[in-house]
Amino acid sequence: MATLSLKPGSRFSVTDWQTNAALISTNAERQRISSHQIRQEARALRNETSNQTKWDEQDNSTRLAERIDEVEKWRQVLDKCLSEVDAEINALTQIKDEAEQALQAKNIPLDVAIECFTHRESRREIDLVKDPVEDELHKEVEVIEGVRRALQQKISEAFEQLCLLQEARHQLNFDQRSKTDTVEIDQTCLSLTKNSPNISLKVDPARVLNGTTTPQEWEQFSRYSKERAEAEVRTSGRLRESIALTIAQTNNECEAQRVAVEFAFRKRIHEFERALAELNWQEKNTKEEIEEMEGDIRHLDEDLREKKGSLKLAHTRLETRLHRPNVELCRDQVQYGLTDEVRQIEGTIAALKEKLSQSQNALDALYKHLARIEEDTKWKQNSLILDNKCLDTRRKLTLPPEKYVATSDMFNRTTNRNLSPLKSQQLELA
Repeated sequence: MATLSLKPGSRFSVTDWQTNAALISTNAERQRISSHQIRQEARALRNETSNQTKWDEQDNSTRLAERIDEVEKWRQVLDKCLSEVDAEINALTQIKDEAEQALQAKNIPLDVAIECFTHRESRREIDLVKDPVEDELHKEVEVIEGVRRALQQKISEAFEQLCLLQEARHQLNFDQRSKTDTVEIDQTCLSLTKNSPNISLKVDPARVLNGTTTPQEWEQFSRYSKERAEAEVRTSGRLRESIALTIAQTNNECEAQRVAVEFAFRKRIHEFERALAELNWQEKNTKEEIEEMEGDIRHLDEDLREKKGSLKLAHTRLETRLHRPNVELCRDQVQYGLTDEVRQIEGTIAALKEKLSQSQNALDALYKHLARIEEDTKWKQNSLILDNKCLDTRRKLTLPPEKYVATSDMFNRTTNRNLSPLKSQQLELA
């Protein structure tokens, strides 16, 4: 007999089946409603976000353009400021070079003053005096040294100011390059669209990097760079004016002292020329007096020889009359006359000898003083030559080096004086 074969396990009831069908229908309806709502919300979100994204994108593009304009304005300001700094650096460098040239040019007056001192040290005897020329030369050296110190101080200040300008320029250049790069970056960002081929998703693009600044800090940095550069330019301008004034003042001081020194030299040379003229006049008169004295001495010698002849005659007469015989040996008027004549001639001879001795002494004194005059004349001529050589050397201060030609060496000139035969004989005996 055949048996019924059934699957093992539980069996569901019709109610369960109907409940399941109803649940599926209900869930399907609810899912469709939910899906519909989500679709509506998605459509609304799409419309809203699409518009918002467009507006955001437009706003950010506008912000980028405004930011580019702002950065570009600052970059132009910095460019202008950088040009002013460059111009000021060139101007300050030029005036610094002029100051250095002025300082270098002061070596020539200093060398000339020292050369004048060296020449004047060759003065001899009484001419080696501390005269106004030496005082003015000392003052000139002091003026030149003071001028050199003043110019060196201004050159040092200019160098320091150039360093400050270079620092300000470096900061400006750094800021200007940064803004140029920023403008290029922002222009690149402004040119991008969602269809651009080189866009992609980035990892955490909204991260805040170290060193990020606020707009206030950004503007403050640029403003500080600009204001610092402008301050340094103003300071440099005042320094340039000060350097130019110092150069002019120092040139005027050196020129005034040069005029004073050369005036003292010319005055001293004039004094030497007058002294030499006086010495020449005294020498001429002394020589004339020597000639007169030598003539008088010769006349005294002649008179003395004549008086000796007269004395011999009187002596001979007296001696001869002593041989009169006996009572004829009378002291008559002739005897008295001859005796008076002898006394008179002896007195005259004594007076002539005394006067001859005085004349000889006077002649010796004249020759000694003539030698002193000639010696002093030699010193004066030497001093005059030295001062004229100094004055010639100082032509370097007013003539260009290529036009300066030293005059012939005046030290080679000597004076050969011809002494009188009597003076030469006395020098040989001495």
